[in-house]
This record gives sequence, C-alpha cells and structure tokens, in this order.
Amino acid sequence: MTGSASELARRLGDHAEAVCREYLSNGHRSGNYWMVGDVRNTRGRSMHVRLKANAKGPAGRWVDEATSEFGDLLDVIRESCGLVDFRDVADEARRFLSVPLPPPHAPGAQRQPAAAPGSPDAARRLFAMSQPIAGTLAERYLAGRGILLSAHERAVRFHPGCYYRDLVTGETQTLPALIAAVTSLDGRITGLQRTWLDPSGQGKAQLADPRRSLGNLLGNGIWLGHQPGAPVSVMAAGEGFETMASLKVVMPALPVAAATSANHLAGLTFPLGCRRLYIAADADAAGRHGIERLSQRAGQAGILALVLRPQLGDFNDDLRHLGPAHLAAWLSDQLVPEDARLFLPPG
Repeated sequence: MTGSASELARRLGDHAEAVCREYLSNGHRSGNYWMVGDVRNTRGRSMHVRLKANAKGPAGRWVDEATSEFGDLLDVIRESCGLVDFRDVADEARRFLSVPLPPPHAPGAQRQPAAAPGSPDAARRLFAMSQPIAGTLAERYLAGRGILLSAHERAVRFHPGCYYRDLVTGETQTLPALIAAVTSLDGRITGLQRTWLDPSGQGKAQLADPRRSLGNLLGNGIWLGHQPGAPVSVMAAGEGFETMASLKVVMPALPVAAATSANHLAGLTFPLGCRRLYIAADADAAGRHGIERLSQRAGQAGILALVLRPQLGDFNDDLRHLGPAHLAAWLSDQLVPEDARLFLPPG
C-alpha cells in the first residue's frame, strides 16, 4: 500500500464506526465490531469490522468469515461505492474525512491520467486492486479443478467484486473473479485474464462468457514459475491458464506460459536461452493453427518444439479425472528423457 493510501486508511480507522454507518448502513454495531453481510453492504452478519484498535490489530480492519475476504476501510469504500480507479477511492475517502482534494496540477507534478478501458494501465490497476488468492474463493475454485499453486506464484490474484458487462444487453454486475496477470518476459504486466466465479463456490459464474482478457496480449503470457528476465532453457506453452497450471501441478519446476488463445499462442515471445519448447495441445483441433505456427517459429529460432497431448479433452481433464500420478506417467513418454528425469516426480 502506498504511503498516501496507508495514511488514508489510518485516518478512516480513527472514525471506523462513522465510516461503517455511512458505507455499510445495512449493518449494526456489536461490541467492538460492526457486523454486516459483506463488503458491498449486503444485509447479514458474516463480515465484521474492528471499530477500535486492540491486540488483534488496528481499527478499520475487517474480515468476511463466509468468503475469507479481508481488507481495510479503503476497500469498504471501493466496494460499497462500486469504484475501480484508486484515485476515485482516495477522493471519496478524502471527501468523507473533509480532507482537501489534491490540486489538479500540483507544482512539479503531473496529474495521473485515467486508464483507458482495456488498456495495459487498466490491467495493472485492476491487478493492483486485487488480493492474493490464499483463503479466497479463487483458491477454492482452483483446488476444485485439482490445481494447487505454490505460494510463490504471483501471477494469480482474486478480486471479490469485479465488474462484468453483458455485451448484448449492456447490463453490468459485480462478481468475484480470478485475476491472472499477462506479462512480458521482463515481468511487466501488459494485460490480464478475468475468470468470473459463482459466489456460491460452485465453479465459474453462470455467464455467456465467464472468461475475458484485456490489454496487450500478443507475445506475452500468463507465466508460472518464471523469474522475469531470467534465461529459460526448457519450458511449456499452451492456450489456457488452467491447462498450463495443470501441467505445473505435476511438473512444478518447469516454467510454463498460457497465451490465452490460439492466435496469441502462435505469437508467443521466446525467453532468452530457450532450446526446448513443449506445446500443450487439446484433444480437439481448435488450436492446431496456433501450435503449427508456434512450432514453425520455434524451429526458425533454433528451438526444438515438441507437442504434448492429453489423454482426455485437455490436461485439466486429465488432472481432475485421472489424477496427478496418472498424468505424470502419461507425460513421461512424451518428454525428452532428460526432462522427464528433471521435471517429473520419481517413480
């Protein structure tokens, strides 16, 4: 959290009950806590906000026992008001505190422009407003798909109320979402992929298109297990995040990249030092063009490209229905023996 954000959160904490009465008006005080349904001001009792600092922590911190979400009063303002840009959240907090807004053109400084919808800046801001997946609905969703990621993976986060706009009706709603960062090889976020989730925890949200990407995707990918800027001698790439995360489950030391689509897979940028590339295929032929084009480009770059094929529909199907041990055994015959010994579990 930036210095200005932490200071605003602290000052809001000094007036925690007043903040709750303003932005969580459907709740009520109970002892040293404000009880409400959730951070979006739904009626109920699963979320509690600490009103006075004590041994457990500062005033203004909150946790939702039903979803394991947590945060501070800036998050309350953001979610209850439906704001996205941090500048708008900060302005609303200052209005509540009667703090003068910063001048539009502070001496020696430039006003930060609003992020264009769908731009890399918008992607970076949304990712920054999301939280680590530990203990969230996103972690439970992935676990339900058999995907357990290392705590060191920083590409995946959770947003409890991500905007979704119906492209036919124009109607909008907020839903929890798994947020995956699309980055360049130097680690800079250029885009992201949102997977909206059913608030009940039963898989993806019931939407026509529960997964969408934004930003600059071509050449970039959702990287797991890759240190930005570091050379990579052996890697795997494919279209879907869950496909590549499934391979990561059984080969945790192998860097993998999800390009988000067949066209973007075809244009993936190779990391420095790459000499062997495994391309994850699905059982159908939908992504054949991307695989063929990526293989061709790899050959032109002096990289050996090998295609990995699942036993069922895709590698997440294999992981869920056949189990990690079976998937590892299935892959062992498709890997170069050196890589099988290096990346697959013994036995």
